[in-house]
Amino acid sequence: MDIGFLMFLWMLFGNYVVHLDASMHVHALNQPYRTGYHFQPPKNWMNDPNGPMLYKGIYHLFYQWNPNGAVWGNIVWGHSTSTDLVNWVRHPPAISPSQPSDINGCWAGSATILPGGKPVVFYTGMDHMNRQVQNLAVPKNLSDPFLREWSKSPENPLLAPTADNGIDPDNFRDPTTAWLGHDGHWRVIIGSKMDRGRGLAILYKSKDFINWVKSPEPLHSDDGTGVWECPDFFPVARSGSTGIDTSSFGTAPRVKHVLKISVAELAHDCYTVGTYDRTRDVYVPDKGFVRNRSAPRFDYGKFYASKTFFDAATRRRILWGWVNESSPEKDDIEKGWSGLQAIPRKIWLGGSGKQLIQWPIMEIEKLRAKQVKWRNKVLMEKGSILEVHGITASQADVEVSFEARDLEKADPIEPGWTDAQLICSQENESVKTGLGPFGLMVLASKNLEEYTSVYFRIFKARNDSDGYVVVMCSDQSRSSLNKNNDRTTYGAFVDINPSYQPISLRTLIDHSIVESYGGRGKACITSRVYPKMAIGESSHLYVFNRGSQSVRLSTLSAWNMKTAHINI
Repeated sequence: MDIGFLMFLWMLFGNYVVHLDASMHVHALNQPYRTGYHFQPPKNWMNDPNGPMLYKGIYHLFYQWNPNGAVWGNIVWGHSTSTDLVNWVRHPPAISPSQPSDINGCWAGSATILPGGKPVVFYTGMDHMNRQVQNLAVPKNLSDPFLREWSKSPENPLLAPTADNGIDPDNFRDPTTAWLGHDGHWRVIIGSKMDRGRGLAILYKSKDFINWVKSPEPLHSDDGTGVWECPDFFPVARSGSTGIDTSSFGTAPRVKHVLKISVAELAHDCYTVGTYDRTRDVYVPDKGFVRNRSAPRFDYGKFYASKTFFDAATRRRILWGWVNESSPEKDDIEKGWSGLQAIPRKIWLGGSGKQLIQWPIMEIEKLRAKQVKWRNKVLMEKGSILEVHGITASQADVEVSFEARDLEKADPIEPGWTDAQLICSQENESVKTGLGPFGLMVLASKNLEEYTSVYFRIFKARNDSDGYVVVMCSDQSRSSLNKNNDRTTYGAFVDINPSYQPISLRTLIDHSIVESYGGRGKACITSRVYPKMAIGESSHLYVFNRGSQSVRLSTLSAWNMKTAHINI
């Protein structure tokens, strides 16, 4: 039977009831910051995405959820399913505290598809002694494509810190998707930390997924990085954007591996690209990759605890990431919810082999409605601002492409400017340079009392052979008249040469989230903003140039975005 029809029958006759009433139109009333097409539960706190997978044609997303309030605590695994990664149906929590091994919380984990197509989840529990331990759960009914009931292993916990294994019971969490080795044994890594701040990915092996043995050496470790949370380890093709299954061996010339860690001390998701020795079970980052503040990140704004999975139906790797709030806790309690998931992103290795490229899944484009198109407009120097009329600017998808003229008039970059966020903070949107700032003003009030600007600057490299440096910024300093919100300005370098290619920007705007992709996904910045005036129909969208040189707007396409069906 067609899976879409199965979902329809279940929605019609099951426990799910659709209420098409005034509550669908909360954005302009009591809930102006709830999103129209980003994933979030109906209420309460949400953080890490857990165990995303595809099973019998149904996509599953589990997530850390507090069923009792809008702040962290009482954590269970929330559960929603979809046929298209855009519209989501909610289910009862999949995993809740019930055993001594998870009685104080069911924390983050991953899903693995075993041979024969059987899914299992590995997750961290806080046990009765307040230790972090690893537990296993399996579906009760494999014929149910929605996997609504789960059974925990009587052997739990399968992995636990003990006096003889030297593991810190307070820093032992977040198992990855497991992968199968040449020897037929499964591997999984757990995030942890040793003395003196050495972060590490502890490696375990198992033949039956029940009995696990700790490897003498971690898969990888690094000094001074602090505890590693939510590690993710997966193969990527050296060329093309096709994804690779986690257990795929491939051949070394064709495949690289990515190790991502969530650095708790920085609240950043950092990654390296490197080589995995399957015989020694050791991962070595390629030359040039370092784990410090300059390490590459999936997203240079609010984005943490990310998780990927291999979508076997479309042969792509898809990335989920938690986007938390920028508002005070009291505001979250008042509105009754906290936390979003970023739009799922297809992810692959760029042609340089040095960075991962990300792009919103193509399915999100089916929400595009009314379109506005511009071509070949010149943004004159020193204050050119053009309003984009004809769309609902509070819920939109905007793609724009710029061509910079007179590149020789770009300002030289300062020798110490190695931190893009610092550049964007010091050279904010009001500071004019030779080329930039130019970009978008989104969620803007009519008279610009409030707006969030997403823009570029072009600098001349100090070494002439290096050409130009492109910086992308997301400036929240004027995003709201409410001074109690976090209004950090974010920044990232974009690895493109403006001499040969346009500078592109795609921004997904959804009431309180501004998710931006520069250089066709070479740099991503996500911001959370809460305007007081620029809400609903009172929100405006502008294209601007404040630099001392003109910039050509080669193309602009902006769409209204329809509201998705998400956990209503």
